[in-house]
This record gives sequence, structure tokens and C-alpha cells, in this order.
Amino acid sequence: MNKPLVLNERAAILLKQLVASYIDDGQPVGSKKLAQDAGLDISPATIRNVMCSLEKKGLVVAPHTSAGRIPTEQGLRLFVDNLLEVQPIEDKMLSRLQAQLDPDMDMSELVNHASQMVSEMTHMAGIVTVPKQTNAKLRHIEFLPLPEKRILAILVTNEKDVQNKVLHVDREYTADELQHAANYLNQQFTGRDVHEIRDSLLMDLDQTRQDVDSVMKTAVEVADKALSGNDVKRPDFIVQGETNLVRYNNSTDSQQLQHLFEIFNRKREMLGLFDRCVQGEGVKIFIGHEAGFSGFGDCSVITAPYSVSGNTVGVLGVIGPARMNYDRVIPVVDITAKLLGDALKL
Repeated sequence: MNKPLVLNERAAILLKQLVASYIDDGQPVGSKKLAQDAGLDISPATIRNVMCSLEKKGLVVAPHTSAGRIPTEQGLRLFVDNLLEVQPIEDKMLSRLQAQLDPDMDMSELVNHASQMVSEMTHMAGIVTVPKQTNAKLRHIEFLPLPEKRILAILVTNEKDVQNKVLHVDREYTADELQHAANYLNQQFTGRDVHEIRDSLLMDLDQTRQDVDSVMKTAVEVADKALSGNDVKRPDFIVQGETNLVRYNNSTDSQQLQHLFEIFNRKREMLGLFDRCVQGEGVKIFIGHEAGFSGFGDCSVITAPYSVSGNTVGVLGVIGPARMNYDRVIPVVDITAKLLGDALKL
């Protein structure tokens, strides 16, 4: 394992200022500008010597001959780990987040709002993984007849998770038939695990197929489809604000943007990254190739897990340019994840 790099005070101050300037405008930083901005009483020649030392350590690089320098991924990593001063989130922003993540919303609304809010507040792409429910308990179910042998099933599970499914059935059902079936299911099975309900109904139907009540038969037929996990599959994660990345086109060329948008559609890679983020607690930062897949280039990911009743159920984060304002983005991601977990009741 490589030993962590240790910088003297002067080198640390100059690297920190160089990163700040690069984050601000995306341009290489020359020695003269660095001397002015750092507030150190040293000559540009001394600064050039320090920059040469930082370059040998792999922390900065000169993208062009006779140009200034920019931080490398390793330089940004050292900055984030050792030199970054995280800013507290503004009260106004916190109040806005708390108002938008209302505990009375259902799960889908909360996840979508969280993704939207973190995108708007950071001006980057906001991503939230959708919680996987292993123990979905029935709270309420309704059926509405649709044309062409279809039924709209409205399924409420646990506290606030609402799913709408369009069921394709073998015959037309009347509104009365569906209402009686829903009443039967709500009376008999509220509070039960949805998978247990389906298994129990199918078992009862097999045992009494010859002489089964018509209401129960209808309930079994429509519940079999409504409670099956194969009809509608939730997205694994929600992405909002991808177009925000276009505003950073000065430092992110069009080919890289195209690669980045393709990554959003490659679920396996994205989910692999999120799986790494779920391990442990707190904010995690991946700079450039640390994310683990090609095409990421000069971009970074900041994530934080969110928990319900002490159990981690998902990950919230942002994707943006590597030259992002880490000091302001990190607390937004951290607080939004905590508020999302507080608002959810799975």
C-alpha cells in the first residue's frame, strides 16, 4: 500500500489555492496569479519550484507547454481528503429541503423530489436509488375497470408506497365485481405480506375450485396479477438534471458528455458503484477513474446512503465535473440523504 503524500505548509497552501482557482474557472493557473491569490510573500520563481515538486508527486500537471498547471485526479483527491473546508448548509436551503421532503408524500414522490432538489441545489445531475422492499405489507387495494379486458389496480403497501398497475385479464369485469373483490381483500388481508396473500389465495382456490364463492374467485383472479412482482418493475434509480452538465462544456468536451449520458443508461455499472456506496456510513467521493468505469473522464460522484429505522435502504448523490465546489456540494448531499431517510416510512 502506498504511503499517503505529506506536503509542507507552503506546498499545501499553494495546492489548495490552485485547486480553488481551477474550480472557479476551469483554466490552468500560472505562477504569477498563484502568487497574487495565495497571499504568500514569495516570488513567482519560488512558486514555480513548488509547482515542479507537486508535478513530480503527480498532484498537478501542465496541460500545455508554457501554460499554467491544473490539479490531477490525485491532486484533487489529496485536496478533498486533507485540505477541504466544508461549508455549513445555508438555513434557507435547509428549510427548502425540509419543506419539499414532506413525510406525508408517498415513496415515489419523495425519491423524485430528493433527486430533483439535490440537482437544483448543486446544478448537477441528481441520482437516488429506489428502495427495495423485501417486506411489503398490504394497506389498501382498489380495482377499476378499463376497456379491452384491462383493469387498473391501485396497490398501497406499508405506510405510503403506492403502485398503479394495468392488468391484462381474460374477460371483462364489472365495477361491482371489482369493488366486491377489493372489499374482500382489504377485509381479509390488510397488514399481511403481499407475497403471502397471493400464495394463500392461490392455495384456497385450488382447494375449493369446485365450489368457490364468485367474489372470492374474482378476488383471486385479479389479485394474482396485481400482487405478482412481474407486471411492473420499478426503476433501480432516478436521475434528474443531466442537462445541467452541459453548462460545464468548457472543461467537458462533447464526446465526454456523450459518454457520461451513456453511463446513466448502463445500469449495471451505475448500480455497481452504488453498491460500493452503501457499504459503511457517511459521504463518499469518487473522482474521475475512481468511479470504476470508462468514459467518466473529468467527473466526480458524491454520494451518501439514506436509512430508515437504522437500516440503509438506498443511496443519494450527484454527478458533476471534477472541478465542482466540493465544500458546498458535500453538505447538500449529506443533509438531503438524511432528510430523505427521515421522511420515508417503508
